[in-house]
Amino acid sequence: MDKVAGKARGGGAEFVVAADMAFAAIGKAGLGQVEALMGIVPGGGATQYLTERVGRNRALEIVLGADLMDAETAERYGWVNRAVPADQLDEFVDRLAGNIAALPDGVVAAVKHAIVVRDHSDGLARENNAWAGLVFRPATAQLMGAGLAGGAQTRNGEQDLEGLFRSLAEQLNERL
Repeated sequence: MDKVAGKARGGGAEFVVAADMAFAAIGKAGLGQVEALMGIVPGGGATQYLTERVGRNRALEIVLGADLMDAETAERYGWVNRAVPADQLDEFVDRLAGNIAALPDGVVAAVKHAIVVRDHSDGLARENNAWAGLVFRPATAQLMGAGLAGGAQTRNGEQDLEGLFRSLAEQLNERL
C-alpha cells in the first residue's frame, strides 16, 4: 500500500504503480513518467504495470506526453486507487490498513492468490531492452548531462522536471 502526498516521477512513480494499492493526496500529489524527455524508456516495470492499471492508450499518453498528473486525474485513469483530500490521507490509509490487518489469518493471501496478476516477464524483458537501446546514445547523455547541470536533482529543479527537460530539448534541437 502506498501513499502519495508529493511528486512521484520516474522511479518514484514506478514504485507507486508496482504497489498493490496506492492513494494520492488531492492538491499535493503529482505522478509522472518523465523518462521520454530524457530520451529513454521508463524502467522498473513502468511500461508493464502502468499499462495493466490504466490501459495501453493512457499509458502511451502518460509516458510519451511526460506531463505531471494530479491526484484526481491519476484516480480517474486508474493509476491510483483513490484521490483523497490531503488532510484525510493518513487517516484513510491507516484505517484501510487496519481493516486489512484485522482480517482472519489466510484471507489476504487467499484473495491475492485468487486475483491473478498477469505474468510480466516477457514485457519486462522488452522494457529493459528498449531502455538499454536508448540510454547509451549520445543524445541521451547530452540531455541527461544538461539536466543535471540545469539543476534537475535540486529542490527547484525537481519542482518542474517536465519544464526543465522540455526547455533543454528545445535548446539542444536549436543547436542542431
